[in-house]
Amino acid sequence: MAHYPFTAADLEALRQWDTPTICNALELVAPHRRGHGFTVRPMVAVDPKLPPICGLARTGTLRAAFPSGRSKEADRAMRIAWYEYVANAELPTVVCLQDLDDTPGVGAFWGEVNSAVHQGLGAQGVVTNGSVRDLDMFAPGFQGIAGVVNPSHAYVHIVALNLDVTIHGMQVRHDDVVHADRHGAVVIPHDVVTKLPAAIELGARREKVILDMVKSPGFNVAKLKEALSKADDIH
Repeated sequence: MAHYPFTAADLEALRQWDTPTICNALELVAPHRRGHGFTVRPMVAVDPKLPPICGLARTGTLRAAFPSGRSKEADRAMRIAWYEYVANAELPTVVCLQDLDDTPGVGAFWGEVNSAVHQGLGAQGVVTNGSVRDLDMFAPGFQGIAGVVNPSHAYVHIVALNLDVTIHGMQVRHDDVVHADRHGAVVIPHDVVTKLPAAIELGARREKVILDMVKSPGFNVAKLKEALSKADDIH
């Protein structure tokens, strides 16, 4: 049994904030992570109105442009192994699948069936540079954050599981904590998960000083300088 410095309740609590807010907080509690650890290209949200997802990463790779070259039995065995891997988790998960094709998204692994299956196995959603389809038939509440939308399966197949992957610049390992919404995704170091709520509250208090000043009568650069100085003094 794995031991984590946070609980399911800690992960659930982070879902009340959007991913940019999480990134802001990480700048305070993990400043060395400021320039990496998040997606850096536009992504498509299956349902932009869904709340953020936050869970342990279940990682894998896939291809779809060409057949796998394996037997039907071997393909099925790999698919079952993938499902078993996703299901083997003590906390909610976020699936992170890297599409290895030269043109990612040729074929969609994610649609009506796999969204339902993975939701049933404990996943909150998927983050992938590949494609999604069946947008109106995705499992209710299961989020898809993808590179593109595509109507076909093509030859989609799982290549490998439980390995380091890179999705639109975000490097992800098995059991990393991933937070994602319509803006993209970010990896949260284990040791700062429980520090984020306080950092978010601090950031909000600093921003409020500036936003209140912006809305005040006679706002100008001098008042902006005053607000920025006051914000810096809030700890």
